[in-house]
Amino acid sequence: MHTVMIVDDAAFMRQILRGIFETMDFKVVAEAGNGEDAVKHYGLLRPDLVTMDISMPDMDGFTAAKKMIALDRRANIIMCSAIGRKEMVMHAIAIGAKDFIVKPLIKERLELAVRHLLPVENG
Repeated sequence: MHTVMIVDDAAFMRQILRGIFETMDFKVVAEAGNGEDAVKHYGLLRPDLVTMDISMPDMDGFTAAKKMIALDRRANIIMCSAIGRKEMVMHAIAIGAKDFIVKPLIKERLELAVRHLLPVENG
Protein backbone atom coordinates (compact mmCIF):
# COMPACT_ATOMS: atom_id res chain seq x y z
CA MET A 1 0.00 0.00 0.00
CA HIS A 2 1.36 3.39 -1.01
CA THR A 3 1.83 6.02 1.68
CA VAL A 4 1.08 9.73 1.43
CA MET A 5 1.57 12.88 3.44
CA ILE A 6 -0.85 15.77 2.99
CA VAL A 7 0.52 19.28 3.56
CA ASP A 8 -1.93 22.18 3.62
CA ASP A 9 -2.66 24.89 6.18
CA ALA A 10 -6.42 24.47 5.62
CA ALA A 11 -7.82 21.58 7.66
CA PHE A 12 -10.81 21.20 5.32
CA MET A 13 -8.44 20.72 2.35
CA ARG A 14 -6.48 18.06 4.26
CA GLN A 15 -9.79 16.32 4.99
CA ILE A 16 -10.82 16.40 1.31
CA LEU A 17 -7.46 15.03 0.22
CA ARG A 18 -7.54 12.33 2.89
CA GLY A 19 -10.93 11.18 1.59
CA ILE A 20 -9.65 10.99 -1.99
CA PHE A 21 -6.54 9.06 -1.00
CA GLU A 22 -8.51 6.63 1.14
CA THR A 23 -10.77 5.82 -1.83
CA MET A 24 -7.57 5.15 -3.80
CA ASP A 25 -6.42 2.70 -1.09
CA PHE A 26 -3.49 4.87 0.01
CA LYS A 27 -2.40 5.11 3.63
CA VAL A 28 -2.21 8.70 4.87
CA VAL A 29 0.78 8.51 7.24
CA ALA A 30 0.94 12.20 8.15
CA GLU A 31 -0.68 15.58 7.74
CA ALA A 32 0.99 18.93 8.25
CA GLY A 33 -0.33 22.47 8.37
CA ASN A 34 2.98 24.15 7.56
CA GLY A 35 6.21 23.41 5.72
CA GLU A 36 8.33 23.12 8.83
CA ASP A 37 6.25 20.24 10.24
CA ALA A 38 6.08 18.68 6.78
CA VAL A 39 9.87 18.48 6.49
CA LYS A 40 10.12 16.89 9.96
CA HIS A 41 7.46 14.29 9.11
CA TYR A 42 9.06 13.57 5.75
CA GLY A 43 12.44 12.94 7.32
CA LEU A 44 10.93 10.39 9.71
CA LEU A 45 8.35 8.69 7.50
CA ARG A 46 9.55 9.02 3.89
CA PRO A 47 6.09 8.65 2.34
CA ASP A 48 5.76 7.57 -1.29
CA LEU A 49 3.94 10.78 -2.15
CA VAL A 50 3.50 14.30 -0.77
CA THR A 51 0.81 16.79 -1.75
CA MET A 52 2.10 20.27 -0.94
CA ASP A 53 0.29 23.58 -0.65
CA ILE A 54 2.41 26.63 -1.42
CA SER A 55 1.10 29.43 0.79
CA MET A 56 1.50 28.33 4.42
CA PRO A 57 2.71 29.80 7.71
CA ASP A 58 6.25 29.29 9.07
CA MET A 59 7.66 27.78 5.86
CA ASP A 60 6.12 27.94 2.39
CA GLY A 61 5.64 24.91 0.18
CA PHE A 62 8.49 25.77 -2.19
CA THR A 63 11.00 25.89 0.66
CA ALA A 64 9.63 22.70 2.22
CA ALA A 65 9.75 20.89 -1.13
CA LYS A 66 13.38 21.93 -1.66
CA LYS A 67 14.29 20.59 1.80
CA MET A 68 12.49 17.29 1.16
CA ILE A 69 14.23 16.86 -2.18
CA ALA A 70 17.55 17.59 -0.46
CA LEU A 71 16.77 14.67 1.87
CA ASP A 72 15.62 12.41 -0.96
CA ARG A 73 16.12 13.44 -4.56
CA ARG A 74 13.46 10.88 -5.64
CA ALA A 75 10.73 12.51 -3.50
CA ASN A 76 7.36 12.51 -5.26
CA ILE A 77 5.86 15.92 -4.56
CA ILE A 78 2.72 17.26 -6.17
CA MET A 79 2.25 20.97 -5.57
CA CYS A 80 -1.38 22.03 -5.02
CA SER A 81 -2.22 25.72 -5.06
CA ALA A 82 -5.08 28.07 -5.80
CA ILE A 83 -2.52 30.26 -7.56
CA GLY A 84 -1.65 28.66 -10.88
CA ARG A 85 0.44 31.36 -12.51
CA LYS A 86 2.81 30.02 -15.15
CA GLU A 87 5.92 31.22 -13.29
CA MET A 88 4.81 29.41 -10.12
CA VAL A 89 4.24 26.18 -12.00
CA MET A 90 7.62 26.48 -13.72
CA HIS A 91 9.34 27.24 -10.41
CA ALA A 92 7.73 24.20 -8.77
CA ILE A 93 8.92 21.90 -11.55
CA ALA A 94 12.37 23.53 -11.56
CA ILE A 95 12.90 22.77 -7.87
CA GLY A 96 11.90 19.14 -8.39
CA ALA A 97 8.14 18.85 -7.89
CA LYS A 98 6.70 16.15 -10.12
CA ASP A 99 3.39 17.91 -10.88
CA PHE A 100 1.32 20.99 -10.11
CA ILE A 101 -2.43 20.94 -9.58
CA VAL A 102 -4.48 24.10 -9.38
CA LYS A 103 -7.20 24.31 -6.71
CA PRO A 104 -10.06 23.78 -6.47
CA LEU A 105 -8.99 20.18 -6.82
CA ILE A 106 -10.65 17.98 -9.37
CA LYS A 107 -10.55 14.44 -8.03
CA GLU A 108 -9.90 12.88 -11.44
CA ARG A 109 -6.96 15.21 -12.11
CA LEU A 110 -5.38 14.30 -8.79
CA GLU A 111 -5.94 10.59 -9.38
CA LEU A 112 -4.35 10.85 -12.84
CA ALA A 113 -1.27 12.62 -11.45
CA VAL A 114 -0.92 10.13 -8.61
CA ARG A 115 -1.33 7.05 -10.83
CA HIS A 116 1.27 8.47 -13.22
CA LEU A 117 3.80 8.73 -10.37
CA LEU A 118 2.78 5.63 -8.43
CA PRO A 119 1.25 2.83 -10.49
CA VAL A 120 -1.30 0.59 -8.78
CA GLU A 121 0.36 -2.03 -6.60
CA ASN A 122 -0.55 -5.67 -7.14
CA GLY A 123 -1.10 -7.85 -4.12
